[in-house]
Amino acid sequence: MPITILSECWAFLRWQSGIRLFRADEADRMNKRNYLDGQMLIAMPGMTDPRFEHSLVYLCAHSESGAMGLIVNKATPMMSLADLVSELELDAQEPDRVPDEVMSMPVLYGGPVEPARGFVLHTSDYFSADSSLPVTTHIALTATLDILKAIVRGDGPRRANIALGYAGWAPGQLEDEIQHNGWLHCDADDDLLFSPLHEDKYLMALHKIGVDPAMLSIDAGHG
Repeated sequence: MPITILSECWAFLRWQSGIRLFRADEADRMNKRNYLDGQMLIAMPGMTDPRFEHSLVYLCAHSESGAMGLIVNKATPMMSLADLVSELELDAQEPDRVPDEVMSMPVLYGGPVEPARGFVLHTSDYFSADSSLPVTTHIALTATLDILKAIVRGDGPRRANIALGYAGWAPGQLEDEIQHNGWLHCDADDDLLFSPLHEDKYLMALHKIGVDPAMLSIDAGHG
């Protein structure tokens, strides 16, 4: 992936499909209409799209206009925060003092749409009024270079996932996929969302809703 062009992609978040994130009061109203903002989608066996096989997707936005989310359990091969810092030529303050576990944070494959665009899904202890978009009362999404600089400086969010690309659904598409048993869904929690054990998250999510993977069938959906 040509990450040298990432500096052009880490710009203010643009919803080219018309999807927008709602403020907290709007989110509360919309969730009463069975929208799934802030929840996890769990791919069912037999997922026909190989890009989403065994995927766990955090839904950042869901409304009558469509849905947008990030795959949070698949790391991009051979790419870490350190690689982004190097390629984007970010000026870190005292970079030698940045903990190794921070710089080795993997960059996730967020989805097949705009795979060179960067996103940070994070706890809302870090929030920029100019560029952070609230998903829930304690989770936000930011897509500017400032948050990467803050993470490297040690001023960033308490917990975060860095991702390239996103998953998007047209109006009614996600509802149709759920109806046809393409996805399960469950409530998100920080330990699941931000666990560094990305390869284990899929099974963790199934266990969270009491599903035995060995008994899971493509003929039985959830929710």
